[in-house]
Amino acid sequence: MSRARLGPTGLPRDQVPATFDNGAADYDRLVGFNPGYHKHLRLSARRMRLPGNGAGLRLLDAGCGTGASTAALLSVAPDAEILAVDGSAQMLARARAKTWPATVRFHHTRIEDLDVADTGRFDGIFAAYLLRNLADPDAQLRAFAALLHPGAPLAVHEYSVRGSLPARLVWNAVCGAVIIPAGALLTGEATLYRHLRRSVNSFDSVPQLRARLRDNGFTAIRATTVPGWQHGIVHTLTATVPRPGAETEGTP
Repeated sequence: MSRARLGPTGLPRDQVPATFDNGAADYDRLVGFNPGYHKHLRLSARRMRLPGNGAGLRLLDAGCGTGASTAALLSVAPDAEILAVDGSAQMLARARAKTWPATVRFHHTRIEDLDVADTGRFDGIFAAYLLRNLADPDAQLRAFAALLHPGAPLAVHEYSVRGSLPARLVWNAVCGAVIIPAGALLTGEATLYRHLRRSVNSFDSVPQLRARLRDNGFTAIRATTVPGWQHGIVHTLTATVPRPGAETEGTP
């Protein structure tokens, strides 16, 4: 894929799944070099505060990739039923090839095409590194609200550096010195990693993302970052769909 197809915000949405297809074979190896990658996913999953090891719950892993976010969700809710979906067939094939309990199912679909009439409602949704890659994140958040039982949590695990100069400086330095060169060296093609850099730089600040969640029907919005070099760069935003008749909760 030509570098010229990348715009200032990264790849167009319709090119994202195919680009992840191309990078699927080396994706796990590359993220394995990122200190804290899997630990931070587990931390965000814990922040959903799912009760009872997930017993009796149906959870959605939206944009599961090669299954790292699925494993994180499973680690905090081992007794839950988990549906993991992704728009990249090759990333999903990598996920399916791993060992999973019978309670975990994988489904190939664009997240935009998932419908409550087909899936029913969920007791929690985990969306890791997803919203930034969508053409219409507002529409997707409204769809998530429709897919959730009232009071059930959504966790958005995402890069956000736009509101912080120190975070932007660290992010761009690491991308230029490590992420893009390593991607090019190991895969022979760096389009996916240049997309990562540009899409993160252009994505919402944390206050903008909080407002986006609020404006699309969510409440009890909380934003927390992660430890390590990605402190202030990767964030967990948790929120819920209010129960009928409930007063709007604050967003500390």
